[in-house]
Amino acid sequence: MNKKTILVVDDDHEIVRAITITLEREGYHVLNAYDGLQALDCVTSREVHLIIIDVMMPKLDGLSAVMKIREKKNLPIIILSAKGEDSDKILGLSMGADDYISKPFNPIELVARVKSQLRRYTDLGDINTRSDNVIVNGRLTFKLDEHVLYADGEPVKLTATETKIVELLMKHPGRIFPAEEIYSRIWNEPAYSAENTVMVHIRRIREKIELNPSEPEYLKVVWGIGYEIEKH
Repeated sequence: MNKKTILVVDDDHEIVRAITITLEREGYHVLNAYDGLQALDCVTSREVHLIIIDVMMPKLDGLSAVMKIREKKNLPIIILSAKGEDSDKILGLSMGADDYISKPFNPIELVARVKSQLRRYTDLGDINTRSDNVIVNGRLTFKLDEHVLYADGEPVKLTATETKIVELLMKHPGRIFPAEEIYSRIWNEPAYSAENTVMVHIRRIREKIELNPSEPEYLKVVWGIGYEIEKH
């Protein structure tokens, strides 16, 4: 397996050093840059498989750099942003970033997000796909013929009921299902007081598929309406 090269971009040298150490321990080759212009130069002159880039930097900020990189390169980009700066995250994603992580970051979560993005781009392609037997949505893959859900390439241990719920939601990404409809479809009986039953199963599924179950990326609750698996 070829060693993947990751570009880490931040004007804080200590953060760059910490991320570099974390990724090198996982076997990645890491390049460093400390502003947006250095990042652009590195991307054009070197082979880079993934970029981790801060938002606030001198000379050229991270969001502007992402836009310029996206004009010529199609590779995964993870935005680094200060905790709570939701506007930066939304802007970053709208300008072409694939994911974001807040500072201070959890090294385990950072590595998981890197692996997820690399796998999505190299193994599954850079867009969501669906065939007769496979549904791909971001880091989730559901194989219809096997009735198995994979997260980051690893099979998720779901109960039969949980599998049916996941299959229903994966087949209709972005569609919000009321708890009553989920219950009647999965249990094949009228939905009386279905909310608590469905909610418990949703919580268990979320704990198995989300990197951070308390801040889910995929399995979302739309208060007062129902549940959905968000498109990625």
